[in-house]
Amino acid sequence: MVDTEKKKSVSPAHKEDRHFVTALARGLEVLACFRGGDTALTNQEIAHRCKLPRSTVSRLTMTLTKLGYLIHLEDSGRYRLGTACLALGSSMLARLDVRKIARPMMQELAEFSHGTVSLGVRDRLSMLYIESCRSSSALALTLDVGSRIPLATSAIGRAWLAAVAERERTDVMEQIRELDDVAWPGIKRGIERGIEDYRTLNVTCSFGDWQADVNGIARAFQPGGGLPAMAINVGGPSFSLSKEFLLEEVRPRLMRVIAQLEDTLKDR
Repeated sequence: MVDTEKKKSVSPAHKEDRHFVTALARGLEVLACFRGGDTALTNQEIAHRCKLPRSTVSRLTMTLTKLGYLIHLEDSGRYRLGTACLALGSSMLARLDVRKIARPMMQELAEFSHGTVSLGVRDRLSMLYIESCRSSSALALTLDVGSRIPLATSAIGRAWLAAVAERERTDVMEQIRELDDVAWPGIKRGIERGIEDYRTLNVTCSFGDWQADVNGIARAFQPGGGLPAMAINVGGPSFSLSKEFLLEEVRPRLMRVIAQLEDTLKDR
């Protein structure tokens, strides 16, 4: 599976924009390269992910440490995210009313499906979970707020791709292609199948595409208020959430959740 978490360096187009601050962009790239499963990274690991010289990364990590965005672990020489990052993320999440509105509907759907129901937004080539509800069943996936899953192979990522304007979708697909030309034909077929499913089924599907033993369906929506497109998925282990159950029983309920959410957000 292609690694959709690889980072691209600052693009030539951005460098040509006189209003674009390259040093700031590189500092943000350093923070963005930390993934959900990471505890700490070395300068070398950060340099590899950001495609930056190690000397540049050393200066950036020192600066970010002084500002509280990174914490330097002296015993190992590694860095982990600091509390300043937590403050930024918490402030952003607190302002997303859509999470509070969606959560009761999502929890009810999670209990019905015995799966995990998550709300996500795109971050580069991943979908970032900003809310997640699990059923009381022990079979549900344990993906929490802050988890990232690949845009191209997940149901929630394909829902986002199917819902956005063609120009934006084409641009993102080109970025995915650049990561792995060899895997691209299969990935492209999966995305195109997702777009067709969205047209005919009103949801996108991922039956073993993201992970071999995981099934999921998703639908996107426009939250309004200047916020970007979001999507909600329902997923879980394939032995408990079969393709037939998701499409026949869960799909109509997911569509009702999205319709109710859109109606509520429209009246804000």
